[in-house]
Amino acid sequence: MTSTDIQQLMQQTGERARAASRLLARADTATKNAALLAIAAAIRSNVAHLISENAKDLSAARAAGQDAAFVDRLVLNAKTIEAMAVGLEQIAALPDLIGEVSNLRLRPSGIQVGQMRVPLGVIGIIYESRPNVTVDAAGLCLKSGNAAILRGGSEAIHSNLALATLVQQGLAATGLPADAVQVVGTTDRAAVGALITMPQYVDVIVPRGGKSLIARISAEATIPVIKHLDGICHVFIDASADLDMAVRIADNAKTQRYSPCNTMETLLVHRSIAARVLPQLARVYQDKGVELRCDTDTRTLLAAAGIVDTLTASEEDWRTEYLAPILAIAIVDSLDAAIDHIEHYGSHHTDSIITNDHTNAMRFLREVDSASVMINASTRFADGFEFGLGAEIGISTDKLHARGPVGLEGLTSLKYVVFGHGEIRT
Repeated sequence: MTSTDIQQLMQQTGERARAASRLLARADTATKNAALLAIAAAIRSNVAHLISENAKDLSAARAAGQDAAFVDRLVLNAKTIEAMAVGLEQIAALPDLIGEVSNLRLRPSGIQVGQMRVPLGVIGIIYESRPNVTVDAAGLCLKSGNAAILRGGSEAIHSNLALATLVQQGLAATGLPADAVQVVGTTDRAAVGALITMPQYVDVIVPRGGKSLIARISAEATIPVIKHLDGICHVFIDASADLDMAVRIADNAKTQRYSPCNTMETLLVHRSIAARVLPQLARVYQDKGVELRCDTDTRTLLAAAGIVDTLTASEEDWRTEYLAPILAIAIVDSLDAAIDHIEHYGSHHTDSIITNDHTNAMRFLREVDSASVMINASTRFADGFEFGLGAEIGISTDKLHARGPVGLEGLTSLKYVVFGHGEIRT
């Protein structure tokens, strides 16, 4: 396609999405829920077809030499497909926020002033690898009354188009416009450039992918962007931590899955507890093939315990999102030192403290400036499903509008509404 062709394609996509968004905004809850359930049913009825289409993408990714973490994010199997259907059912079961009036109060003039929750309008989602985002985004946008323009990566084009067909079947079965969810069919990068510079059609952009993609979109978009650049997540084992709990959580936060953005990348350990917990944890990690990049104190401590297969962490290791079986470890002297480290090197995504000291726990919650902050829990809980939002459209480390996992409420806005009885201003 020529650049002119792509501009025309994206303009037509935007026009259709804007028209569909007006119809969706007035759709009632029962209709939206019926569409979500119809999409879930269509997905369950087409598992074999989805796996077949996904196999084409997996074959191409492996032929291109993509690493294991990349391929892991791309895979569709019976379990992940069922999870998509369940996610849609969970979204259908959530309360419908659209049209909800809150904060209603009577003014001295006699008018009543409140706020109504309304859709954002048209949401553009740009994402890499994960084909489940196609369904998650479609479901959340549908329930929140927004039209969606989805532009997945070329590596998942077959999976995404197959899923889009099923989404549109579900929409059509319940009388909603198929244009409410559109997947961009071209893999040309120029389509992204067009999508992020169409404020007349698109109200917000949500990028999901690598740092380079998100940095590019943030720099070039003329539309508000809901984003996070990195998931440099920390677990801090405090002096008073329960040792069994600390080992269990620090293990899970790193090894339950390596590729998600809420996986721990740096472990911080209070000096007074380090000798009791680090050798045990290091053995757990090494048994699972995790490479350990440690500060000097940690390497010395582990070597004394007979664990010598570690590397010296570089300055860059503390600010790296590995998305792989690699972990940076540092010993710190205090809670203040841990918080300072997180502030200096972290990405404001998700950080957790393991402690039995209530005062330290509350300080960590207040002072760590991240979108999700946890006490005695794995960072892997930081997603929309685990937070009870149903699916999520992404994680935001921004501070305006939406922060943390972005579910239904993050895809809406508030407008003021006034109920009068003939009052005039004097």
